[in-house]
Amino acid sequence: MYQLDIILKKGNNLAIRDRTGTSDPYVKFKIAGKEVFRSKTIHKNLNPVWEERVSLLVETLRDPLYVKVFDYDFGLQDDFMGSAYLYMESLEHLRTLDVTLDLKDPQYPEHNLGSLELAVTLSPKEGDLRDAYQSMRLSDVHRKAQLWRGIVSISLIEGRGFQPMDANGLSDPYVKFRMGHQKYKSKTIPKTLNPQWREQFDFHLYEEQGGYVDITVWDKDVGKKDDFMGRCTIDLSLLSKEHTHKLDMPLEEGEGVLVLLVTLTASAAVSISDLSVNMLDDPHERHQIMQRYSLWRSLHNLKDVGVVQVKVIKAEGLMAADVTGKSDPFCVVELSNDRLQTHTVYKNLNPEWNKVFTFNVKDIHSVLEVTVYDEDRDRSADFLGKVAIPLLNIQNGERKAYALKSKELTGPTKGVIFLEIDVIFNAVKAGLRTLIPIEQKYIEEEPKVSKQLLLRNFNRVRRCIMFLINTGCYINSCFEWDSPQRSICAFVLFVIVVWNFELYMIPLALLLPLAWNYILIASGKDTRQDVQAMEDLLEDEDEDFDKDDKDSERKGFMNKLYAIQDVCISVQNALDEVASYGERIKNSFNWTVPFLSWLAIVALGMATIIIYFIPLRYIVLAWGVNKFTKKLRDPYTIDNNELLDFLSRVPSDVQVVQYRELKLDPNPSPNKRKKNNPG
Repeated sequence: MYQLDIILKKGNNLAIRDRTGTSDPYVKFKIAGKEVFRSKTIHKNLNPVWEERVSLLVETLRDPLYVKVFDYDFGLQDDFMGSAYLYMESLEHLRTLDVTLDLKDPQYPEHNLGSLELAVTLSPKEGDLRDAYQSMRLSDVHRKAQLWRGIVSISLIEGRGFQPMDANGLSDPYVKFRMGHQKYKSKTIPKTLNPQWREQFDFHLYEEQGGYVDITVWDKDVGKKDDFMGRCTIDLSLLSKEHTHKLDMPLEEGEGVLVLLVTLTASAAVSISDLSVNMLDDPHERHQIMQRYSLWRSLHNLKDVGVVQVKVIKAEGLMAADVTGKSDPFCVVELSNDRLQTHTVYKNLNPEWNKVFTFNVKDIHSVLEVTVYDEDRDRSADFLGKVAIPLLNIQNGERKAYALKSKELTGPTKGVIFLEIDVIFNAVKAGLRTLIPIEQKYIEEEPKVSKQLLLRNFNRVRRCIMFLINTGCYINSCFEWDSPQRSICAFVLFVIVVWNFELYMIPLALLLPLAWNYILIASGKDTRQDVQAMEDLLEDEDEDFDKDDKDSERKGFMNKLYAIQDVCISVQNALDEVASYGERIKNSFNWTVPFLSWLAIVALGMATIIIYFIPLRYIVLAWGVNKFTKKLRDPYTIDNNELLDFLSRVPSDVQVVQYRELKLDPNPSPNKRKKNNPG
């Protein structure tokens, strides 16, 4: 085993790949066909200076280091700018060498494509390698381990004077944002040249000097490739921090202007340390944090909701992913868009990490995801297991064993992981944060057409509709006098309510199912029995999902039928959205998330009091004045619906199953283990 330390210094006279006479170069390192490093992009420069350092663990010196240079093109395929090989067998041990690599194109070997300057040091490695810096796994693992230094908040307000791309003289524009590996996509505004978006996106800033946000505008076309409408770039190094900048960005290679609000906020929100160094174990530090999030400071810095500390202690009984009957496990901890990872423990099914991760909490309804992978230098890391823990479900200071789940979080896989988690937050800030839009995740899997997923979403919608039908049948049975006792009670209640009806009774009536379900749960009767049926459905479909995805990949024809695929995905997602909102409304009343149910009680109680004491005309007048003057008071405000934002925090039945802890089974049967093991 060897350690190869590389300093990527600079490039000289690199190839021109853009029409402006420059390039936007970045460098990739590969060993044995696997990407192990990617540099940052230097924009509009043929003599870029990187000064980036990377340490690689190398098993054999027979495989050379393959160095490739590309020109970054957002929205298009990056242009090749040349490559070279560094043969490690020729390097002296324990001596730093300055190396110049001449870049060549294998198809045109006579072309001069410039050179790269490196400083390399090769060192033999012996002993325990657990704490060595690893870059040999997934191409983006080194990015996940970085600590971000700030937040770039971009509000996409509007566009003006766009170029018509459709036959009707209009366009269907949407916007793509990219900063490094972080990507966002706005909603599509149909049939307009002056779209209004009012959307907000948050990027994590990893570089102290700033960075670039690449923005492209596209016209949505169903059934064919979307049309490119223009691009622009934001140089963050030119913007001051802690200040909102209004930018009118003219589109290059197109027509029109994008109006954006950009705010840079410094932050030290995430950290990683050894188990012996953690703030919440220090009584003085803990007291300061408790004071920071006390009720007396509820109106100070509303975005800072709380803090969570995760101790990743160890795992036991993991799946053997290598032919040796062992694994090389490491652990990734994620909270919203924050990702940190442990070191790798080699050749071990019972690894001990003893690491402490600290995150700032921006939304108390976030879900902490802990995933265990097997490091594999020949290909991408293998999945070993995962758990998802809503922050509101955490018992502070409890060291607990969590049974690992499959990728879909619907069934068990082999092994358990031991975690100790503490969450400290301000309840008032958390409640207010519930009524604004939820933070989007910038790394999401692309939706795929799946007949099993389509069927599952259809069944979920059917269950919601059947609930409404059964409710209607129950009400109708009162009119049919199927049960005289029930009909008499319903008739008396109807007369009393109608005769004495006041508007304040509406929120008061909504409080009744909350109170009734709370009484049932307190008495030991769970009103959430149908979640078990959903859990069984998801477990039965695990194998069908895998089979369906493999069949789709093998056939491949779906990739050619863009129109059919778009329609299927739209229907599939629409069914999921309808079913999710139906389930979330139900789960709001049955105390699935007690914090949200108490929040609903407070809101409904306040609404009852307000409507009781204040005449309706004043309430409607205040609402109308607020609506009509909002645009005048803040022209760039981002519209939101508090009720929908509240419901977005309530988990659907699928999410309830995914977040539910599995019971630890010390002696699972071989057949059950085989069925539920995704490996």
